[in-house]
Amino acid sequence: MRTAFKEWAIIVDLLGRGEQIIILRKGGLREGRGGFQVEHEEFLLFPTLFHQRRESVLPPAQKRFDEIAPQFAPPEILRLEYFARVAGWQRLDNLATAERLRGQHFWRDEVVAERFDWGKEKEIHALAVRVFRLPKPIEIPMLPAYGGCKSWVELADDISTDGAQTVLNDKDFEQKLAAFKEASVAKQGFQVTLQTPVQ
Repeated sequence: MRTAFKEWAIIVDLLGRGEQIIILRKGGLREGRGGFQVEHEEFLLFPTLFHQRRESVLPPAQKRFDEIAPQFAPPEILRLEYFARVAGWQRLDNLATAERLRGQHFWRDEVVAERFDWGKEKEIHALAVRVFRLPKPIEIPMLPAYGGCKSWVELADDISTDGAQTVLNDKDFEQKLAAFKEASVAKQGFQVTLQTPVQ
C-alpha cells in the first residue's frame, strides 16, 4: 500500500484503539478545485501534528494526548502503525446532521462547526472506516513532498500490510457502523463504497 491519509495524531491513535471509527474531513487548501473527495477505499493512516490543537478534542482525548505526546515520532520521521478500509461515507450538507454524530467521535462541537462552515461549500464528509494494525510500526523518512495542507499523500515506497489485524472485532465494529449509518443518513442516502464483506 502506498496511499496515505493525513489525520491528527491523536485521532489516528483513537482510531487505532477502536475508540471511534469516524473520520470527519472538510479538505485542505491543496485539495484542488473539486475539494476533498473519497478517492481511495484503503489507505495508511498518516499521523500529523499539523493544525492539531490539544483543546480541539474532548477531555478524555486530551488526557490521552498528554500520555502519547512524549512518544510522537520526531519531525524527520513518519511512523505508520495502521491502515484503514472505508466501509461507507456520507457528505453531510447541514450542520444538524453532523451534530447527530456527537458521542461517536472525540472532536469538540466547535471544531466540527468550524470545519463545516469553513470555505465556500457548507458541508463536511463523514467516513466510517475499519482500522487494521500493522504487525509492527514502520518508520520512514518524512519527505518534503508529504507536507502541506492536503488529505492524500502518495508515499515514495510501498508499505506491506501483510499480517495486519483488525483493531475491533466484527461485532463491535458492526455496532459502531450501524450507529454511524443511523445518525448520518441524509437526503441523498448513505453511500457504501465497498461491495465485498470486510475480512
